[in-house]
Amino acid sequence: MIDIKDLQQEPEGQQFDRKSFRIDSKALAVIMVAFANADGGDVVIGIEDDGHITGINGNEDHLNELLRAPFDFCVPSVPVEVHFIDCIDVNGQPNRVLAIHVEPSMQVHANQADDAFYRVGDKSKKLNFEMRMQLFYAKGGRYFEDEPVYKATIDDIDLDFVTEYCRKIGYTKDAATYLRTNKGYITTVNGVEKVSGAAILLFGKDPQKFFQRARIRIVRYLGDEERFGREMNVVKDVWFEGRILDMTQKAIDFVDTQIKEYTFLGEDAHFVTIPQYPPFCWTELIVNAVAHRDYSILGTDIIVKIFDHHYVVESPGILPGMVRIDNIRQMHFSRNPKIVQFMQQYKLVKEFGEGVDRMFREMAEAGNPAPEYKQVEFMVKVKLTSVLKEESGLKSTQNLNSGPKSGLKTGRKEEHGSMKSNMKSNMKSNMKKELAIMEQIKTNPYTPIPLFQEVTGLSRSGVWKILNRLREQGLIRRVGPDKGGHWEVIEQEKEGGE
Repeated sequence: MIDIKDLQQEPEGQQFDRKSFRIDSKALAVIMVAFANADGGDVVIGIEDDGHITGINGNEDHLNELLRAPFDFCVPSVPVEVHFIDCIDVNGQPNRVLAIHVEPSMQVHANQADDAFYRVGDKSKKLNFEMRMQLFYAKGGRYFEDEPVYKATIDDIDLDFVTEYCRKIGYTKDAATYLRTNKGYITTVNGVEKVSGAAILLFGKDPQKFFQRARIRIVRYLGDEERFGREMNVVKDVWFEGRILDMTQKAIDFVDTQIKEYTFLGEDAHFVTIPQYPPFCWTELIVNAVAHRDYSILGTDIIVKIFDHHYVVESPGILPGMVRIDNIRQMHFSRNPKIVQFMQQYKLVKEFGEGVDRMFREMAEAGNPAPEYKQVEFMVKVKLTSVLKEESGLKSTQNLNSGPKSGLKTGRKEEHGSMKSNMKSNMKSNMKKELAIMEQIKTNPYTPIPLFQEVTGLSRSGVWKILNRLREQGLIRRVGPDKGGHWEVIEQEKEGGE
């Protein structure tokens, strides 16, 4: 059931827009066309930009015009699902809002003026002729994630995991019904059930039974180049398999142990620790590779290569849709929209449609060169380079464990008074960070360590110190193994202990 409060608070973005009932049919058609040409989405009418509900009651003629928009002003017509949601408006009166769901389309749609639009972030971008032709070619076939998997049946699906997912998204029926009635995960053709690739990759018991190379390989090298034969410089070479959620989280956790951190003495005589690359950047590359790889390419893995001073992610498939090297910061296209939406629900996709641009900004803010994108035959390769090096006098540490890191030895003693004066502020700061970590766990129990680093500004060891302290205090607990498990906030124990 749709919660009206969620519609009021949901930020507008790649798959959601909120409009007043004052919108006209032609303007609504532009939004529908943009959604259909991109990843699909939902537009809610009757809620103002500030979240106030003004509703749609009182003008049936205008309402009917809006309902005809996908047919009268979209070419070809855009298939939509329409829902009316009862609510109380800003004046305290019973009212309704109109929710329109648009599925991603395999056709290229335009408005009545023959202008095509494409959803980019929270905007409907008008396409020029070249972009429109690229989109036309990109939409020449079905999404591979929707194709039925040969010999796969519902017995290959982990229904317990689907049940957990249904609870997360608020679906109240059983897991098998969800699969058979949503997103084409399971369809019936001539009386025979067909299981889609997305269903296997997201919910399968053993996805690699059908997609052997749908995995992440991580190689750690000594030095800054890849050597072979007698000069081979591989330090670690590991693979991660399983469902997309588990595989991605395990890979992120492992890479976090391989990324260096640098410690130096700051201007205020306090040690400062900074990572070699902003955590968002290197995690975004892994998430993007999983979300957007071409799963029809069965002969290779996603490969993460970690060198001393640069980091490379290689993903099977050319850049999808209209995305090109020169527009990758602005243009977004989901080769696997169902997989992308699933990963967004687990907070792995954080900046839907805008993550690449944020990665460029964060690398620049850290003083690093811009990410380098290359398309080599059927692989997309992305490289991050760090300017931080040991030669600059910084002390580096590699995150091989969760223990405290050693800083630079300066032979300099802190004044006793200075330590005392900083103690209170440090305690307040730690309390804020503890609360931030607990709130993040409530939002996403599967949050990987790098995202805890992002919300707290701490190093990996600093995050682990807080997690261990909260666990010792009985405020949180770990459910499942270190790899693949998740955190829980122990609300009742906390209240009982006060």
